[in-house]
Amino acid sequence: MGKSVLIVDDEKNIVDILKFNLEKEGFETTSAYDGEAALVEYAKVRPDLILLDVMLPLLDGFEVCRRIRADDKLTPIIMLTAREEETSKVLGLDLGADDYITKPFSLRELQARVKANIRKSDAHAVERNDEKPDGLVIDFERLEVFVNGRNAELTQREFELVSFMAASPGKAFSREELLQEVWQYEHLGDVRVVDVVIRRLREKIEDDTRQPRYVITKRGLGYYFEN
Repeated sequence: MGKSVLIVDDEKNIVDILKFNLEKEGFETTSAYDGEAALVEYAKVRPDLILLDVMLPLLDGFEVCRRIRADDKLTPIIMLTAREEETSKVLGLDLGADDYITKPFSLRELQARVKANIRKSDAHAVERNDEKPDGLVIDFERLEVFVNGRNAELTQREFELVSFMAASPGKAFSREELLQEVWQYEHLGDVRVVDVVIRRLREKIEDDTRQPRYVITKRGLGYYFEN
């Protein structure tokens, strides 16, 4: 059985084009044309990835994303938006979206984003960590991070980012390197996505985001993880 993609867009011609091209690539697809229908379809099929337009009837894409993330931290969500404003991109990421793509987009780029996000969501299980001591603990089997025994409730992208950096403690990564290694494709030079996810991650794992203990800024370069 192929991986499933839920396509949410109020423009039927866009949905039809995306369905045709994704199914040609071996994906199973379902669709919804408004925000309320999207939540119903999500609950019914529990897709492997969601393509979610921002401008939707009944509930907009931001609200749909927020409600899904309240229950599900791991399913990749790619926001589709015709808006160019930075605030729209940042809001989607703040609400837990893993990625965004601005209309008009090439089908090749969209297919690459879908494949990259699904590939990253297929985590490889490693030795399980049942005890949660003080400090930060990364549980690779459950795809969860615990801080002083508390589940940090990270999204998939946040988990991928902190676990990648933690694998090389003390090594500073530029934003471009993090885009390439964690997102696994070029983000058209928009390194702002890294800063937004780092900020969101710090809010969940740091006691004081102004003086972070784990994810540290390397001035003039990027970020590194401190044990």
